[in-house]
Amino acid sequence: MNTADWDQELRKYQDVIASGTKSMKIKAMMMLARFSKHAPEYVLASTIPILTEILGHNVSNDSGPTLQEAAAYCLKCIACRGEGALAIEIGGHGAPHSLMRLLPHSDGRMQKVLIKCLLVIVSFCNASRTVVATNGGVEMIIGLLSSCTNDTKRYLLEILSVLALRRDVRKALTRLRALHYVVEAASFGSMVSRERACQAIGLLGVTRQTRRMLVELGAIPVLVSLFREGEHSTKLVAGNSLGVISAHVDYIRPVAQAGAIPLYAELLEGPDPSGKEIAEDVFCILAVAEANAVEIAGHLVRILREGNDEAKASAADVMWDLSGYKHSMSVVRDSGAIPILVELLETGSEDVKVNVSGAFAQLSYDGTDRMSLAEAGAIPILIDLMNDVDEVEELRDNATEALVNFYEDPLYHDRVSDAINVSSFRNMQNRLIHIRASNEHMARSLRRMSVEQLTWNPDLV
Repeated sequence: MNTADWDQELRKYQDVIASGTKSMKIKAMMMLARFSKHAPEYVLASTIPILTEILGHNVSNDSGPTLQEAAAYCLKCIACRGEGALAIEIGGHGAPHSLMRLLPHSDGRMQKVLIKCLLVIVSFCNASRTVVATNGGVEMIIGLLSSCTNDTKRYLLEILSVLALRRDVRKALTRLRALHYVVEAASFGSMVSRERACQAIGLLGVTRQTRRMLVELGAIPVLVSLFREGEHSTKLVAGNSLGVISAHVDYIRPVAQAGAIPLYAELLEGPDPSGKEIAEDVFCILAVAEANAVEIAGHLVRILREGNDEAKASAADVMWDLSGYKHSMSVVRDSGAIPILVELLETGSEDVKVNVSGAFAQLSYDGTDRMSLAEAGAIPILIDLMNDVDEVEELRDNATEALVNFYEDPLYHDRVSDAINVSSFRNMQNRLIHIRASNEHMARSLRRMSVEQLTWNPDLV
């Protein structure tokens, strides 16, 4: 139809709503709903004030379809158009208030229609989410969830997942002991809704007590499942939320045992910088447990062998972090990573070489690791890098730090003795002497402190 035809149809609709019988009005609204996919948006927008006014009327006691049910269904169809603009307009005409007034007194088909209408509106309209959240909507949704049928549960959970992105709603869910619905929402419904619930779990899991409650409610396997099954954006959200949950020593092993480590390795190999950053951060948390560190190192070695330059740089960066953990030094050594890292130190990209040199600087503080590095041929490469003025400063500093530690080891003193004439070597040596003296002073000070002084913070008791 052309514009004139749509305008004529709009006038017919308005005439029926103004003076038609109840059945004629319902039929007109059903026709409007059916044509809403094709009608111009200005036509649909013109019907919103009429529909929201009908929705705001009291429900009659007549049997059969009601005007409010037909209006809610029509508004739901219209709200799906316009990339959210029409949903926002519907919200601005008071539809959320009317829907919340009608819902507690509805059942069956009408209740489902009202719920689906509310879902579409709050999904697109932030102001409508505020209306629902601040006018008893959270309590109403929880009440409906406790008594609903499976036919409507999905839509109620999806509404809850939208609302749970608000801080005040998350507080209310915790207070009302309704967190199990958030976990359920992350495992049930559309992927968009599950992703929102997953994000809410991550936001809720920041506090220690709530994190424990979420774990007890089964959040870890739900998040891992989303991590495995979701699209890329969902994987990022699930990986980030799972990282929040894992930030407690009691949950480090359960997260790994649920199968998270290979999924983070996939993120590390992927092209998205955000995914790499999430994977690096979470690997550093999970590696606190030695069994996890062993599994992580295995994936890192594979990436160092097979990955592209960006993935190798990220894997080397995690190796650098792992080298700082006491138990992980042997893990790095036993994983077979050192010969691969030595080769990359010579032939890798600049980012790879910087991260590898950082790992070697850290590993060089341990005698057994120094031996492994020397046997793999690291010393001459480190000397060349220290002397190469064209290399970046961080790379040269890392190489020099490692060589200072080799120089102070009687086994390798002679092999690096020529390096002491380089000014950067002497500067690094002096810097490390000052750092060690400062660390020793701090250690002596801590030994003199009483237990009471160390535990003044109640969170540390």
